[in-house]
Amino acid sequence: MKIKVLERKNDLGLLVLRLSIGVMMLLHGISKLLKGVEGIKSMVVSQGFPSFIAYGVLVGEVIAPILIIVGFRTRLSAAVLAFNCFVAWFLVHSGDLFALNAQGGWAIELLGLFFFGSLTLFFTGGGKYAMSKKSMWD
Repeated sequence: MKIKVLERKNDLGLLVLRLSIGVMMLLHGISKLLKGVEGIKSMVVSQGFPSFIAYGVLVGEVIAPILIIVGFRTRLSAAVLAFNCFVAWFLVHSGDLFALNAQGGWAIELLGLFFFGSLTLFFTGGGKYAMSKKSMWD
């Protein structure tokens, strides 16, 4: 009996994680939808990549978070979000990996929370309260 109660709490915890990671990242994506991706295009081009790759940020910050929120293909969506975080680190924050901010926290702690949260969802899946469950890429 105790195991079922514990499982329910794990599933509730996964729901909270999905909602928090998904909603917070979606807000970043909405900002890019409203303001455009021109700044990202210039960063991508400066690294020698074609400018159309900048539109991948909309996949990683709009589509993947929506799928994470509803729990559809959570593992795949979380992998996309984790990759998006890695690319953001590479393009913008690569010099901050071992840096601290003025308050003594990790300089890229928000990016780290998004990355490790999505990585956690990649390994765990969306849980019982997800739209898709029990598939290879749930």
